[in-house]
Amino acid sequence: MAHQPIKLTKVDREILNSYITMIQGLAFYLGNGYEMVLHSLESFEHSVICIINGEHTGRKVGAPITDLALNMLDEISKGQEDYITYFSKNRKGEPLKSTTIAIRGDKGRIVGLFCINFYMNTPIHDILQTMLPVSAPPVNTPKENFAENSDELIETALEAVKNEIYADQSISASNKNKHIVYQLDERGIFNIKDAVVKVANLLGISKNTVYMHIRNKAKK
Repeated sequence: MAHQPIKLTKVDREILNSYITMIQGLAFYLGNGYEMVLHSLESFEHSVICIINGEHTGRKVGAPITDLALNMLDEISKGQEDYITYFSKNRKGEPLKSTTIAIRGDKGRIVGLFCINFYMNTPIHDILQTMLPVSAPPVNTPKENFAENSDELIETALEAVKNEIYADQSISASNKNKHIVYQLDERGIFNIKDAVVKVANLLGISKNTVYMHIRNKAKK
């Protein structure tokens, strides 16, 4: 099926542009072995509107869409998934593992493509470097709670904060709950639905007391 460039709406462009920060973050996270490309389907001749680590394919912003990308667009249009993974080669004949993901815009039509190309000749040393901190990690590295549900998240966060506050001898027993609420508020726990009620029940205090501590903290 032949595809033609499409006229993008303001919403389409906003959706495409919203991917740029994500692409930058992914490229930083994954490292130099991954080329990230954002295509706009408004112009096949100048479709690349964002590219990071383009040295793997020798492209820059303003480069045209590839014939393979057009073929992938055709495959996606005919299939049930909005993505496809495949192996390809760059202009030097070097191996790439690639993924092309359709970006849908206004009214659900495909307005762009997000392509990830992993340069398979990336030295293993470079890959390992992306997994190591660039400097010594801070002493108080925060622990992230990967809970299965909101109740577990609240309970886990509360338990961690309680242990921290109870171990602090400078905080009097009568002020422990207040500081627990302060810390939970700092961590954003009260943005979760019904967190105030849940924390109040677990601490054995009223929800009004929790709200009072939150208000008092906000005044500081």
